Amino acid sequence: MASFIRTGICSYGMSGKLFHAPFIQAHPGYELSAIVERHNHDSKERYPDAKLYRSVEELCADTDLQLIVVNTPTHLHFEQAKIVLQAGKHLVIEKPFAVTVKEAEELSALAVKNKLFISVYQNRRYDGDYRAVKNVIEQDLLGELREAEIRYDRYRPTFGGKQHKEGDMPGAGILFDLSPHLVDQAIQLFGFPKAVFADIWKMREDVIAPDYFEILFYYGKLRVRLKATCIARETTYAYTLHGMKGSFLQHRSDMQEQQLQSGVKPSLENWCPAPAKPDGLLHTEINGEVIRKETTSSPGNYMGYYDDVYKALTGQGPNPVPAADGIKNMRIIEAALESFASGKIVSL
Repeated sequence: MASFIRTGICSYGMSGKLFHAPFIQAHPGYELSAIVERHNHDSKERYPDAKLYRSVEELCADTDLQLIVVNTPTHLHFEQAKIVLQAGKHLVIEKPFAVTVKEAEELSALAVKNKLFISVYQNRRYDGDYRAVKNVIEQDLLGELREAEIRYDRYRPTFGGKQHKEGDMPGAGILFDLSPHLVDQAIQLFGFPKAVFADIWKMREDVIAPDYFEILFYYGKLRVRLKATCIARETTYAYTLHGMKGSFLQHRSDMQEQQLQSGVKPSLENWCPAPAKPDGLLHTEINGEVIRKETTSSPGNYMGYYDDVYKALTGQGPNPVPAADGIKNMRIIEAALESFASGKIVSL
């Protein structure tokens, strides 16, 4: 692997503009070499040195590229990731890994066969609010946990216009769009559950795909609830943890997406401000003293993901989100769909 990794991006929509291109361009270990835009040439304004291709096939035929980011709609992930791997390129793929467990396992096996790298893009592991929750758990500030909830609330009361997000297409709907974030965080924090029970629903009349879900994770002495909705005009705490010693409540307060939308350029150093006011509440007992205080999370940094990928590709560290993590995520989604269809708890 060269000292810098020549990288291509499969799409220059929102994710390409905000979550991939700026970080690849700003990291000294990468070269943003090529971008796919099927019809436009918007990327040339900000990245004039990057080649412009009109298809994923053209991108994968570029012999200079070493790493390709598949950030296209979910229903295209399997097909395009397969093209990338068959072309001998390492792969970063957005969540969800694929539409089914079978597809995800096939991609993983192909990467192993061709001795190639796959990492699933889970940027929310690098959110400041999630890191605050992780820190509380790692410090064992709440005692033995009994109950936790992770929510992702949005207010989008009408159809957004994207068929691959809300229409009648494979991988459409909030279960595929948002649950991969929540499921991944729950597994990172609490481990893989023993069983799940799910309610999956369509709240709005003008969309086809489900736009609400609630998934209950069963552990031995712990229950974890994952929930997402699209009609929450007023949000509540995104993370709620209750343990035998205390509770921790944390808002979804990470500002990276807003900063990126306003044109702020990311870096390896802290580039996003911390929340302007406290965004968490800790109520617990430490060394016999009851403490109830507001907390403020530290800034997150999505550059941490691409830095970890760089270290993995250059032999300096582990894969931050290996294919196995993506497969676990898909197993949960399939179990949730089975649970909703049957009305029963599904054992894992």
